[in-house]
Amino acid sequence: MEQKYKILIVDDEQSITDMLKLQLEFENYMVYTARNAEEALEKLSHCPDLVLLDINMAGMNGIDLCISIREFVTCPILFLTARVSEQDKINGLMVGGDDYITKPFSMDELLARISAHLRREMRTRSKTKSRFSEELIIDYPDRSLYIKGHSVELSNKEFEIIQLLSMNVGQVFDREKIYERIWGIDGNGDSAVIKEHVRKIRLKFAEFTEKNYIATVWGVGYKWVK
Repeated sequence: MEQKYKILIVDDEQSITDMLKLQLEFENYMVYTARNAEEALEKLSHCPDLVLLDINMAGMNGIDLCISIREFVTCPILFLTARVSEQDKINGLMVGGDDYITKPFSMDELLARISAHLRREMRTRSKTKSRFSEELIIDYPDRSLYIKGHSVELSNKEFEIIQLLSMNVGQVFDREKIYERIWGIDGNGDSAVIKEHVRKIRLKFAEFTEKNYIATVWGVGYKWVK
């Protein structure tokens, strides 16, 4: 039997969640719903394949919730919003959102976007278990890294830094850009934390290899080297 994709709907309007749940279950998706941030974070235990997230919720809004969700999942996040200024889009994409759909929306369009994002996600998962050298393997879907067969224990942020750099081999990222991509533009802190995270990553790597995969480009930032 084909495995059902799991979708988490986060919206504080009961009528919206009920309608979407009914329609998506008819399309053979497994659907979970949440009315607020607390419920949404609890429902992440179901490991959704995609999240539909309302921006304009009471309490913690969708932008802030997206930042929290990104601590736990890498699946596509589609924002549902009644307003969609250019700055809204920028803010949402900067904190880890993947797409927008504006209320009121066509169900056919929403289904098409969900299907497109799931297909892209499955293609990515099938291609991104990547060996970068004879000694190092990064498994992006499992968020795991091995050096000479040894599993390297990494925090979420450490892995995300490695993922960003290693998927863009040779490209230099300054600390501010890394911080914005991983913590979001509204992150609590500053780019100085990147230096400390890179230091910790290098120490962990040094337990198993003498090769330095993250090179410092003095006065600019960091890059991943083959």
